[in-house]
Amino acid sequence: MLLSPLLLVVTIAIRLGSPGPVLFRQRRLGRGMQPFTVLKFRTMDPGVSSAAHRAYIAELASNGNGNGNGNGEGLKKLTADARVTRVGRILRKLSIDELPQLFNVIGGSMSLIGPRPALSYELEHYDPRHFERFLVRPGLSGLWQVSGRNQLGFNEMLDLDADYAARCGPITDARIFVRTPVAMVRDAA
Repeated sequence: MLLSPLLLVVTIAIRLGSPGPVLFRQRRLGRGMQPFTVLKFRTMDPGVSSAAHRAYIAELASNGNGNGNGNGEGLKKLTADARVTRVGRILRKLSIDELPQLFNVIGGSMSLIGPRPALSYELEHYDPRHFERFLVRPGLSGLWQVSGRNQLGFNEMLDLDADYAARCGPITDARIFVRTPVAMVRDAA
């Protein structure tokens, strides 16, 4: 209810910014590698291919063992991608595009805190240990997001997700929850 005004403003901005649906739906893997549909605000032109993102993940995973992309940058949303709308760039920078995942939380496919929901094509780049992340429900925020999200590489993100799955609990979740707003502000700067 508290977020309703923000959700309405974002909905109007997306509608005015480009044609197409307001929400983006994508199949992801959750707890036990069970597929579910994740909801996000649409930040790209409708009907774009996932090929650029697949290539981006493959490059991250192969460059320096996935620790950055060779340019001193870690795993980032593709905000410079030409397929991202003008409104989408702002939504991604502020992580507002993730807010519809609250409906995934309410529906039980996600939790507030947990690993990032996985894409099936990322699995080919996993080390065996990385599959531990599927022991828990994915989350809106997680250890990776509050540990330097934009400075960390693909394998570092997966390592943090596996670490979280091994030691998650109410105290760990509370610490991540408290650190999330600070990380959002830091990453938006």
